[in-house]
Amino acid sequence: MSLGTEQITDLELLLKFPTSSAMQGLKIHHDAPASLQASAKRLFDRGIIDQVDGGYLTELGHELQQHALHLSNALK
Repeated sequence: MSLGTEQITDLELLLKFPTSSAMQGLKIHHDAPASLQASAKRLFDRGIIDQVDGGYLTELGHELQQHALHLSNALK
């Protein structure tokens, strides 16, 4: 299995969310690259973030972020 461009973009966005507090989120502005806006929509549609333009990670989002962090750290 290989990761496609969209999946990599989604992982990169997931890793941009703050890890220090569940009360911190991200805002994807309307002038952000289209690929970033599309990634936020995909994460929202999957229930990983709570707003189509970023917002906060859901419970699922926090769990996936932890997995992504472990993978990212292992590959560094």
